[in-house]
Parts: sequence; C-alpha cells; structure tokens
Amino acid sequence: MGRGNGGAALGALAPAGVAATIIYTLFIGLPILALLVRAGQQEGIVAGLTGPATLQALRLTAITSVTSLAIVIVAGTPFALLLARRRWPLLRVVDAFVELPIVLPPVVAGVAMLMAFGRHGLLGPALASVGIALPFTTGAVIFAQIFVAAPFYIRAARIGFAGVDPTYEEVSQTLGVSPWATFWRVTLPVAWPSLLTGATLAWARAVSEFGATIMFAGNLTGRTQTMPLAIMTTMESSLGEALALAALMLLMSALALGLLGFLLRRREEATA
Repeated sequence: MGRGNGGAALGALAPAGVAATIIYTLFIGLPILALLVRAGQQEGIVAGLTGPATLQALRLTAITSVTSLAIVIVAGTPFALLLARRRWPLLRVVDAFVELPIVLPPVVAGVAMLMAFGRHGLLGPALASVGIALPFTTGAVIFAQIFVAAPFYIRAARIGFAGVDPTYEEVSQTLGVSPWATFWRVTLPVAWPSLLTGATLAWARAVSEFGATIMFAGNLTGRTQTMPLAIMTTMESSLGEALALAALMLLMSALALGLLGFLLRRREEATA
C-alpha cells in the first residue's frame, strides 16, 4: 500500500520534477556555457594564461591549496575519528562548532582572523615578540584556506568513520593487531571513499577561497594573490584575461570532480 501511494505521488509530481530538472540544468549550465564561449572568442587567450601574473597566481594557488589540504588531512583525520567514536558532551559542542565556517561569510572569517592574529589582535603581540607577522603574507593565505576548507573534510571524514563497524576493529585487535595497524588495515580502507570526497571538497574550497583571503592576506601579486583574486584584479583591466582565468578555474574544478568520480567508481568495481 505504501509503495503504491509512493508511486502515485511520484506520478503526480513527475511533470513538475521534469520541469524543475530542466530549469535547474539551464540555470547552472547556461552561465558555464556562456563563460566557455566568451573565453574561446577572446583573442590572445593563450597569452593571457601564460602571462607572468597568471603563472604566479596559479603557482601560489597550487602551493597554498596543497599545503592547506595536507595540514587539514593530518590534523583533521584523528579529530574526525574522535568525533565519530566518542560521545562526550563537550565533543558535541565542538562538533557543531566545527561546521560554523561553512555558514560563516568568508569576509567575516577574514576579519575574525585579523582580530586574532593581526598586529593588534589577541595573539598579535605574542607572535610579534618572536618575529612572526601573519597578515598579508603567504602564510595568511594558508591560514584562510584552512579556516574555510577544514570543515568539509572533517565533516565527511566523521561520517565515514561513523560508518565503520567497530566489531571489525575489535576482531582485528583480538587477533593481536595493534590499534595503529588496525586503523590502517581496517578502519581507513572502509572509510576511504568519505575521506577522499572530503579531501576533494576541501581542496576545491581552498582553491576558490576569496573573501577571507583578501581580508586577512590582501591581494599582493606573487605573494598573496591567488587565482580568484587574480580574476578580480584582471577584470578591471582586461576582460579577456579574466575570462581565460575563470575558464581555467572551471576546468580545474571539473577535473577534480571527474577524478573523484573515477576513483570512487574504480573502488566500487574492485569491491563488487
């Protein structure tokens, strides 16, 4: 009876669902298509992509995003495992707090980081006393990327670890396998798809970070100017170059999603 009612409801909503699908596809697809078409129509697009400023922004984006992702994975993996396996009251508060940067406006995040690590921030004098100045440096770019990207990895990793049956780990340890080896041989392989998804989303968020970066790190060519900031800067002087950079970032995002889908399909085929 319930299945029949569900089928009836689906039949009633099918036309609306098809219409919504078409509208949404056009809404997302048309701007992307327009960007690619306009970028392809620009003269000197190759020169725009190989200019010194572009290469500097691309290099800086690659270095900072990979560095940020490595830090997020190293620090976020045990953190996510703890969140998934312990039900301490304080951890529940921390778990909700972890996701705050997802909904926090990036500009607000940048201001908050200035208030914490800036010259006159809470930790500014202490950092200055040991010769560390974070704002408007490459380190500030990495800090901003970690701030906005870490929740995506930690959230996905927590879900992945929560889906691992603890019985497998207990059996492994009763067989004499150490907890560390159990994690690598049992826990990690099972949770791997979630960790891979979270890492991809975190990297993509780090690459696309704009608001927190410009507030905390500034827009200094070769030092803090990442690809999103370079697009904003070139929009003021050369629309063609800005379109070329935007198309390049679109391609990078599409390749990241494609690679993620390929790896997940390969894993499903291997475990089938």
